[in-house]
Amino acid sequence: MWTLPNILTLARIGLAPVIALLPFIEGSTPKIIAFAVFLAAAFSDVIDGWYARRYRIVTDLGKMLDPVADKLMLFAMLVPIFWITRHPTLADYRIPWWGSLPVWVAVLLVGREILMTLFRWHAQRRGVIIAAAGPGKLKTVFQNIFIGATIAWFAWKDLIVEMRWVGRYRDFWDRFHGALVAVTLAVAVVLTAYSLGVYLYRYRTLLRTDPGGP
Repeated sequence: MWTLPNILTLARIGLAPVIALLPFIEGSTPKIIAFAVFLAAAFSDVIDGWYARRYRIVTDLGKMLDPVADKLMLFAMLVPIFWITRHPTLADYRIPWWGSLPVWVAVLLVGREILMTLFRWHAQRRGVIIAAAGPGKLKTVFQNIFIGATIAWFAWKDLIVEMRWVGRYRDFWDRFHGALVAVTLAVAVVLTAYSLGVYLYRYRTLLRTDPGGP
């Protein structure tokens, strides 16, 4: 049970509340730490899955905990992003083009994960295992890029004030970084809705009330 992949997964679960709280602390340092921890958690998610398959130590506990860790990490990071971008006194942290993180976007991102968890549980009861599909994996990639880039965006805004940075480099990076956050959020939203539709359509027979249907 205490394999390296499972230990890494448990570590991600334990770190979720920590990196959710760090962006609320004033100053760039806590946000930089949150960014670094999030990168480490995202990297460990890739490593533990590869390691478990490579050395054939996939366990039932790992199968159960891995999606829990992924969802906890997503929810934990969306909390500070949602609150900070919507707070009236923190206008400098807002996302270019979007402003704040819209409520409907937060509901879509969180609701999709909850719905897919329930759908997978329902499918498993009928003896069907829903494997991760390409659009779902791509959605996760862009979600992680958006979250990481946004936490780094908060740190960047603090660094501008602390270091009193001015000039063309600062203006260029401000536009580039802001565009990266805005675009990856848009792509993540589209892929979230699309991947959900793909899963529901592909396994639409599971939605029937008659378990004996074709």
